[in-house]
Amino acid sequence: MRITFELEPSDIERFHEALARAEQRVACAEECDIVDAARHALQTLPIASAPGYVRRRLREVESLLDMLEDEAWALPAMERGEVLRLLAYFSDPEDLIPDHVAVIGLLDDAIMLELLLRRIRHVVQAWDEFCYARERLPPAADADQRIAQARELAQLRERLHERMRENTLREAMEQAAAAAGVPFPDTAAPG
Repeated sequence: MRITFELEPSDIERFHEALARAEQRVACAEECDIVDAARHALQTLPIASAPGYVRRRLREVESLLDMLEDEAWALPAMERGEVLRLLAYFSDPEDLIPDHVAVIGLLDDAIMLELLLRRIRHVVQAWDEFCYARERLPPAADADQRIAQARELAQLRERLHERMRENTLREAMEQAAAAAGVPFPDTAAPG
């Protein structure tokens, strides 16, 4: 069964307020504390008894934690901050719906994850591509080949970082233009 619902501006505002509180926690917390809190939440929350939609969204948290800790990916500070805000919200047991409330306690977490994952989807897509390319590398035969592969991955990482920033910026500009009621110029179209 598919159930859909529409969030009104006042609903979105409540999520923004909750996210603002999470941003305040991020500003005064160490990254390792936020990561530890998110891991603790994954281990202790009643995820197994949550609805499937909620479980699927919460599985994304583990992937985000892996992305943050992937030294080869070296997620830049701005994007790290976005992910940390999402994790801070997720690990807050007293968010919009307290997590201990049976069945629906994790629903707001899943909704916030959905909203924020959409916001950072270019980051997640780029990391997925990076992981795929890294997994496809053949085993290095010697130190020279390991060095060459490390250089290749570093170049790929830089291209993907650049692309994710460009895509995120373009999308933000398109949304701002749409909100202002002005057409956004298609830079891909021939001049």
